[in-house]
Amino acid sequence: MSTAQKPLDLKVSKLSENIIGSEIIKLAAEVNEKIKAGEKIYNMTIGDFNPKVFPIPAELKQDILDAYNDDLTNYPAADGMLELREAVSKLLKERGGLNYSSSEILIAAGARPVIYSIFRTLVDPNDTVVFAVPSWNNNHYTYLNGAKAVVVQATVEQNFMPRAADIKPYIQQATLVALCSPQNPTGTVFSKEGLEEICDLILAENVRRGPDAKPVYLMYDQIYWALTLGNTKHYDPVSLRPEMKNYTVFVDGISKSLSATGVRVGWSMGPKKVIDKMKAILTHIGAWAPKPEQMATAKYLSNLNQYDKFLAEQKTKISARLDGFYKGFMALKAEGYKVDAVAPQAAIYLTIRFNLHGMKTADGKVLDTTKDVTKYILDEAKVAVVPFYAFGTDENSSWYRLSVGTCKVEDVEGAITGLRNALKKLS
Repeated sequence: MSTAQKPLDLKVSKLSENIIGSEIIKLAAEVNEKIKAGEKIYNMTIGDFNPKVFPIPAELKQDILDAYNDDLTNYPAADGMLELREAVSKLLKERGGLNYSSSEILIAAGARPVIYSIFRTLVDPNDTVVFAVPSWNNNHYTYLNGAKAVVVQATVEQNFMPRAADIKPYIQQATLVALCSPQNPTGTVFSKEGLEEICDLILAENVRRGPDAKPVYLMYDQIYWALTLGNTKHYDPVSLRPEMKNYTVFVDGISKSLSATGVRVGWSMGPKKVIDKMKAILTHIGAWAPKPEQMATAKYLSNLNQYDKFLAEQKTKISARLDGFYKGFMALKAEGYKVDAVAPQAAIYLTIRFNLHGMKTADGKVLDTTKDVTKYILDEAKVAVVPFYAFGTDENSSWYRLSVGTCKVEDVEGAITGLRNALKKLS
């Protein structure tokens, strides 16, 4: 008769033992279980696109197929194929007003390796990283580098975008300020004046430190910059303050603008020395975008007229969904329900609020916590959204991210109706 052995408690590194998993993935797993069980769920959790609703450009798809048929399947250049770096340089200049040569651009397998290599290049253990919440994954990258996180709480009054006044108390100890605009998770952007004030703060601090000291750098994630909506304008640090080119490292790519999250083509641009060091780090990781996808993207971006045409259609589709949800939440608010929303400005996200703490369900259960509220909205309204605590805010924040990249236009009315029916049952 055999006796079951007790599983070994294998020891691993302290870093891996203590790393925190994604709250979004945890929530998505629960949602997927409900969908598998046959429930109709309006899943607005993942910052991704449904390829059947938001396909990549047809020309890009064909260019990728052609590149594979041409057997372009060996290693790409370590810093990215020259053809693509030159195409990105042209895109940045002609559509973004930024002048970066091919030697100041690094291609990687999407934005995540770019962000990782920025942190590894600029941040030493015990250095200080300043970032605002809600924001995406800055806490995890700071942890992976053994750095100190200084977390600034952004508020709805400033559209959840940090101000220079928020950062100023920590600027003298900072090595890296991490900003994102358009912002994930909020779908909001920096104003011209707001970003100028932050740039001036960084420039003044670097003057104070002098040329021999390690400067404070700015990581500027603008992966959504092509997806501004209506009259919203995107601003970047280098265009506003040309001196910021010495200290700014960008995060960019096609994953959001072209619905190409799975194509894995991203890039960074910044000071050549920083880009060269990032390249050296990624060489050891091998986080390159596949060569066929790089060559196809280079070919696609060589025709900016087709790029512009696709973007116009993309933004029209996104706006229809974001505006629909915004109007729906404003209607619910006007009906007296404790909800709210911030007018959409960019990206694929709407900031929404369920101010339901302390309310009772039909069976007498009190919604004490944000987790209770989130579960109620999922179970009763069949609407899945991500609470802001998944992006670093207080666990009882009543604000949420709603992502529209995976929904159809007709889903908007269904989701709002579901929410109205669920809210009616609360007292």
